[in-house]
Amino acid sequence: QLQLVESGGGLVQPGGSLRLSCAASGAILAYSAVGWFRQAPGKEREGVSCIHSSSGSTNYADSVKGRFTMSRDNAKNTVYLQMNSLKPEDTAVYYCAARSGYACYLTPREYDYWGQGTRVTVSS
Repeated sequence: QLQLVESGGGLVQPGGSLRLSCAASGAILAYSAVGWFRQAPGKEREGVSCIHSSSGSTNYADSVKGRFTMSRDNAKNTVYLQMNSLKPEDTAVYYCAARSGYACYLTPREYDYWGQGTRVTVSS
C-alpha cells in the first residue's frame, strides 16, 4: 500500500520561498502520477500541480504558473514542490496524492492515495 508523507511547510513572509517534500513508501512513486493539492480554510481542495509518471512532464494551475515548480527524485522516491514568490493567498494545507497510471490531473477525485498534509502560512 502506497503511503505518502508531506513535509516542509511553515510560516513565510510574502515574496518568500518554501520547498515541500512528499516521501513515498510501500510502492515506487515513479510508477504513479502524483499531484499537489491545497485547501484553504472554508474553501474546496484545489489542484496546484501534477506530474505524469514515466515522462515526468508537469501541469500547473494558472494561479501558480511561473512561481511553483514540481519535480521528482526517483532515487529518493520523493516528489517536491518548490514555491517561490509566495503570496498570502497561497496560505493553505498542502497535500500530495498519487494515482495509478500515466496521466495526472488537477482534480482531487482522480487520486487514490493521500498524505496527511503540511500547513503553509504566508504572512508578514
